[in-house]
Amino acid sequence: MTDLVIRALDERDAHLFDTLPDPLRAGETHRQVRYRPDWKRVALRDGRVVARAAWWGGPDDSEPLLAEWFDVADGEEAAGAELLRTAPWRVGLEINPPAGWRDDPVQRAAAEARYAAARAAGFTLFVERIVYRWTPQCTLPARPGRLEFAPEPDDKVFLDALRRIHSVTLDAHARKAIAVGGLDQAAQEAVDFFNWCPSPREWWQVARTREGELAGIHIPAHNPQGPCIGFIGVLPEHRGHGYAHDLLAECTHFLVERGAEFIAAATDQANAPMAAHFAKAGYPAVRERTHFDAP
Repeated sequence: MTDLVIRALDERDAHLFDTLPDPLRAGETHRQVRYRPDWKRVALRDGRVVARAAWWGGPDDSEPLLAEWFDVADGEEAAGAELLRTAPWRVGLEINPPAGWRDDPVQRAAAEARYAAARAAGFTLFVERIVYRWTPQCTLPARPGRLEFAPEPDDKVFLDALRRIHSVTLDAHARKAIAVGGLDQAAQEAVDFFNWCPSPREWWQVARTREGELAGIHIPAHNPQGPCIGFIGVLPEHRGHGYAHDLLAECTHFLVERGAEFIAAATDQANAPMAAHFAKAGYPAVRERTHFDAP
């Protein structure tokens, strides 16, 4: 087997990135994103691309936040591992197979090859998520009308609500933050992320019962890729009434009324209640998203 050459791309040879066939059709999702050429790397053998990865971040970020597009040619797991291992950034990795990939032998082999390469490079599985994409062809969920929604300019209100919501949560990212720095850190990380998003802070809303009690919050957002359901959360004392569906319906209408032609969303596979709410609201599952922590 000939020697492997790993290198970054630039504007002159960025086309090489698109020469590797992809059974998982990741390009259908990732080509909607503009990746910086200098955040793309390929592994070449005899001039042929046998592994590739693209790292992603916000338009103003000086360093990428994660590797978001990674794949390998048949039998080239070792090349993929070396590509990740020698990258200059130590950030997490996402692999995004289509929904139902385990039932397709070709897609399953392609996904498992990427997972094997990631593990060989020292990455560890963190969480698997379900990815949804609402479009106008889907059902627009009806607003139940049980809660009253309003903007709230005070970050302290959201921080307090997030602390209470995360005190009983199935979300792996929140639980990881709690393990490191407690509920304060989990709440602050959420607020920091949505302040980082390019969507207006004025979009954040609280939801109250007709008696005026705070029942939950929802955050319609735009990340750098487009409109998304940023956050849906019901306070523990108000759970059991299905209010997460009310919040999701309101968040969907809010974004559609502001011109959204699609809405992205995701939840952990272990969060069965939220997955049920997405299904009820007419959100089809389109992909899965496997998060790996960096070595």
